[in-house]
Amino acid sequence: MEDRRLAALGHDVVPREHPLEYPGAWPRESGLLDGDRLLPLDRWAFEDRVPVISIGSNACPGQLRHKLTGAGITTALPMVRARVTGVGIGVSAHVSLMGYVSNSPVATPGRVSELFVLWLDARQLTVIDASEGVPLPHGNFRRAWLPAPDVRVELPDGSTLPGAYAYVNRRGVLHDGTGAPRTHPGQRPLLTNLLATLPRLRDLFGTTPEEFTARARADRELCQKGSRLFAEEGLVTTGGLERYVTSPGGAEQGAPSDRPRT
Repeated sequence: MEDRRLAALGHDVVPREHPLEYPGAWPRESGLLDGDRLLPLDRWAFEDRVPVISIGSNACPGQLRHKLTGAGITTALPMVRARVTGVGIGVSAHVSLMGYVSNSPVATPGRVSELFVLWLDARQLTVIDASEGVPLPHGNFRRAWLPAPDVRVELPDGSTLPGAYAYVNRRGVLHDGTGAPRTHPGQRPLLTNLLATLPRLRDLFGTTPEEFTARARADRELCQKGSRLFAEEGLVTTGGLERYVTSPGGAEQGAPSDRPRT
């Protein structure tokens, strides 16, 4: 019998504790996160739950387990690998208190990305919302409903969703020098590049990714300075999904009956 424990599958690393591992290891296929195990799934849609597209460490089972168990939640969580057209992975224009520069969703019309859809119950949604700063007036992310056909979410059986939520960065994303959002190459190469090209960033965070993460972790004032520096250096652009954020707190209504229908 296959060992489905996260450690045996290589999915137990928690980026919140090891920032340079961000966004953590994503599963190769869909699964049911049940405590310390990632079990096979026998269906792809869950009408009593809320679908949320994962762009960064929310697709890492170890990170999800860390967030949920830290809040006392042990209920299982379906993670469905989907083909998502219209949403890709960019780089957040802020420095996280966790010590990394996170992924952020960007609009990619006509392009397909392999992403995970989390099917969250109400309590799980509250925890993940809080981890993304949704309830805070100046939080980094807002949860927004991305409707079909603007965004196409195709499940493994070929069926599609009427839409799904995603966490849209309220601070924007970093661009690639041409004005287009840059892609996230992974934490270590990203920080290496940013530190090599931004002397003011080195002054704040040191010269290596290791120094960056050590200085950034839990230093709110320093992280805020780093985030402001991105804007002052002219590195920030929009992600293209901001128009879907419909309220100051994002789509705070989490019950399945409250989510938009098409």
